[in-house]
Amino acid sequence: MDARRAVRADGLGADAAGLGDAPAGAADGLFGAGALAACALCPRRCGAARAVGERGVCGAGAGLRLARAALHFWEEPPISGEAGSGTIFFSGCPLKCVYCQNHEISTGNFGIEVPPERLAQIMLELQDQGALNINLVTATHYAHLLPRALDEARSLGLAIPIVYNTSGYERVEAVRALGDIVDIWLTDFKYADAGLGRALSHVPDYPEVVGPALAEMCRQLERRGGAAERADGTWTRGIIVRHLVLPGHADDSCRVLDAIWRIAGDVPISVMNQYTPNAAMRAVGGELARAVTDEEYERVLDHADDLGFTQMFWQEGGAVDESFTPAFDTTGVLAPAGVSGSAAG
Repeated sequence: MDARRAVRADGLGADAAGLGDAPAGAADGLFGAGALAACALCPRRCGAARAVGERGVCGAGAGLRLARAALHFWEEPPISGEAGSGTIFFSGCPLKCVYCQNHEISTGNFGIEVPPERLAQIMLELQDQGALNINLVTATHYAHLLPRALDEARSLGLAIPIVYNTSGYERVEAVRALGDIVDIWLTDFKYADAGLGRALSHVPDYPEVVGPALAEMCRQLERRGGAAERADGTWTRGIIVRHLVLPGHADDSCRVLDAIWRIAGDVPISVMNQYTPNAAMRAVGGELARAVTDEEYERVLDHADDLGFTQMFWQEGGAVDESFTPAFDTTGVLAPAGVSGSAAG
């Protein structure tokens, strides 16, 4: 490998430009008043009558459910910097990844139900704590709430960028509707093989959905003026495409990089080796019961170099450290972090 990569503080390596337009006042019909009548917010389009309490495949019903809202210091350096990223973890997830490290909230739907107005308040509280940005983690199934929440927060003084932290499994229409309010796209590209998506995330069409969504994210970024950063190198606009290398699947990881290069060119990428088998994977055994080997990870990094990626974040240290995965204890959901009043729901 060449010497482009430099180690980042949490073990991720980095190699590597003001805020964009004001948030849109109203999104298109996808986020309209009837969005939850027969839900089609994510590519599953499961049709759940969430408006009357039926839960979708994602686990969400009519209300907004949050698991944590606090500063997080272990994203890529342009996102976390020294001050931290103001992460808001939404409960539930359209994917059902069998190896998920956040399974308590993604499939367990752990969290507290709060009124939508609370979302804008949380953003302002995180800004007051010094957050460099507002990091919306897995908000796909609540995206209809975001334009109004951002309008409200901006009107009350929110002045930091919005990060949309997603599995990548998004409808193109949703990405387009979010284009004026999302400043930084932090998106996964998990699989090139649809069979892996079916087996490991229970979706039939992951690569064919993620490709067009990624292309639209890039278009929206360029429409807003392209990447932008502060004097200290932290970002105010941009995109990072993340990929978690899975044990036994380095071949697919290389194909993922091929797909990213074909769709987005020399886009910033983050290649992660932090896979840690959860209890379910350890019980089942097989390849996903172990960590990624150094050889597997080096092979994927070498392939990224060979393709020509020049902006790459990478990790040293292997399996995830507890500090990378926050405690999902509803910190900051009912009151700012450090203030009494939070309780598990």
